[in-house]
Amino acid sequence: MDILFVAGVAAIVPDLPASRRLFADVLGLPLEGDDYPATDAVVGIKHFGLWPLSGAAQSCFGSDTWPADVPVPTSTIEFEVADVDAAAAELRAAGYTLVHAPKDEPWGQRTARLLTADGLLVGVVHTPWFHD
Repeated sequence: MDILFVAGVAAIVPDLPASRRLFADVLGLPLEGDDYPATDAVVGIKHFGLWPLSGAAQSCFGSDTWPADVPVPTSTIEFEVADVDAAAAELRAAGYTLVHAPKDEPWGQRTARLLTADGLLVGVVHTPWFHD
């Protein structure tokens, strides 16, 4: 698999106001947005965000509630690839089960994700605005 770069990292948070206080108010990250505070303005990382667990559940399972029988992730990392479908097929061929098949997200990114045994939500993604 040809990983182009790390597209983003996000803490998956159950308490968005408490997390925003730490990351924005105390650490000083220039987070923008209310439902998904994020920034693309920190040198050394393309994107950092605070992803509410309900948002991760909606993206992965189409529900605002994370399934009780699936370990709850605490963070996500997304690896940029040229072809999400091919990368997802490669992961499946290597024996990994995807949380969801390749799909186009409402915000314009194409994603496929898996959940590691230690609770890291790993995405292979294509983010068009990173290629302009």
